[in-house]
Formats: sequence, structure tokens, C-alpha cells
Amino acid sequence: MKKTFAEKSNHLVFLGTTALIVTAVFFLNSCNKKSDEPVTNSKKDSETVVSRPAKVISTKPDVPDDPNKRYIYLTFDDGPNKGTENLLKIINKYQIPITSFIVGKHAYDSKTQAKNLKELEKHELVELANHSYSHAENRYSEFYKNPEKVIHDFDRAKDSLKFKNKYARTPGRNIWRTSNINNTDIKTSKIAADELQRAGYVLVGWDLEWKPDSTMKLKGSHKDMTKRIDSIFFNDLEKTSRHLVFLTHDQYLQDDDSVRELDLFISGLQSSNRFEFRKISDYPKINDILK
Repeated sequence: MKKTFAEKSNHLVFLGTTALIVTAVFFLNSCNKKSDEPVTNSKKDSETVVSRPAKVISTKPDVPDDPNKRYIYLTFDDGPNKGTENLLKIINKYQIPITSFIVGKHAYDSKTQAKNLKELEKHELVELANHSYSHAENRYSEFYKNPEKVIHDFDRAKDSLKFKNKYARTPGRNIWRTSNINNTDIKTSKIAADELQRAGYVLVGWDLEWKPDSTMKLKGSHKDMTKRIDSIFFNDLEKTSRHLVFLTHDQYLQDDDSVRELDLFISGLQSSNRFEFRKISDYPKINDILK
């Protein structure tokens, strides 16, 4: 039976209404799907939102060292001290890991030093280690003649500051005692160093020191130190190949020139693709148990 004109008109209206409903549903579903995705206005916007601090490398058994990299362990002695605040500013600026070898009695010398110690303790990029309690009273020859006194001094620092690791550095001496490195710079200190090792301490020396001049400012320029690092790596003079322990002291960072030179030194190393910074706890075999 043929449909009348009115019936055809009503059918067309129905089809048109249905199409509109389907279109509307499709549109709403599409909007809901998009709302689940992260919204960024542009690549530039997303880059400004995401913070990209310097990469901190941690040694793991299943992650071998990159053979194209050279690893640098920045260590600072005698803190908390004058200059510690400037050191913290540099750490925050470049987001670099360091190890700070703390002198126990310095934590009690002034309110400022006590405050600086708290800042070092809570900083996630700072690792604290033992640099004795008295710093041998700066009478090194006498200090190391009495191994029992040496052990007592390190134990006092460990107990008073509640160090969470076994890493230590001997004051006034570049001594190593790890599972695979045994080195004593001045032989009269050997017995005391051996006794510290037997007492459970891992003694960490250094491969390169940035020393002060007669006015207690850093001696030489950042370019000089970078050349020395390149020379050590090129000639394989590190205690462990491709791993260099660098030393300087908090108290050498009191003047603007020294702070600027250290800043430029770290900036140059960080901008190179050849180097990575690490904490002492990531030094090869540092955590191996002695046989």
C-alpha cells in the first residue's frame, strides 16, 4: 500500500530527529573521551611545567657503568663550617649529589654551624660521613701515634651525630681502607688506619684536592682543576679506573672569588656529556664486606 504524503512527511521528520539524536550522542561521547587525556597547550607549555634536575646516578648490580662516562665524587671536609651555606647554595643550584665529611665538634661550635648541620642532614642530595670528632686537634703526628685514641675519636663522632653509614676520612691524611684498596700516605699512620678498619670503618681518601692559597681561598682557577681532572683520567691515575674522588673544604668557600670558581668548575663538568656525579656510597665495591 502506498503511503500518503502526510505519512511520508512524518517518516522523514522521524528519520531527521533520530539522526540528530545519534549525532548528539556521538559528540558527547567524543568529548568525554578527550576529557580523560592530559591537556597541554603546546610543547613549550609542557616543558616549562616539568622540572628536569640533574640526573643522580646510583650504582646497582644490574646497571653497569657507562664505558663512555667518567664518574666524579665531590666530597667536602670539615663541615659544618664557614662556607657551608655557600656550598648548599651551589648544591641547590645544580642539583648535584655530594658527600660531606663532618667534624663532630663543629656541630656544637656555634648556633650557625648547628643550623647548617641540620640543613645538610635533611638535604636529599647530601650524604654525611665521619671525619672524626676532634679533627686530631690539628696535631696529626701525635694523634696517629695512639690508635686507641683515634678509634675513640671516630666512635665519639659516630655516636654523637648518629651517622648512618661506616664511611670515614682521616683528618690530615689521605688514607684508603676499603675491601680492595689499601693505601697510606704517611706510614706512621698505618697502624691507626688498620685499627680503624678492624673497628668497622671504611676509610675514603681522594684522588684530587683543590687546595687553598695562603689566604685560605681556593688556589688556581676552575680551568686549572678541569685540566687536572682530564689528566688524571687520561693517564689512569685514579685509585679506581674511571672513578675520581675530589676533595675540597667548606671553609675555603667564604669569599666570592672562591665560590664563583667552584660554581664555574661544577657548571663546566655538569654541562659535559663525559661526566656524572655520585655520592661515596656509590663508589665501586665501597659496600663490599671484607673477607
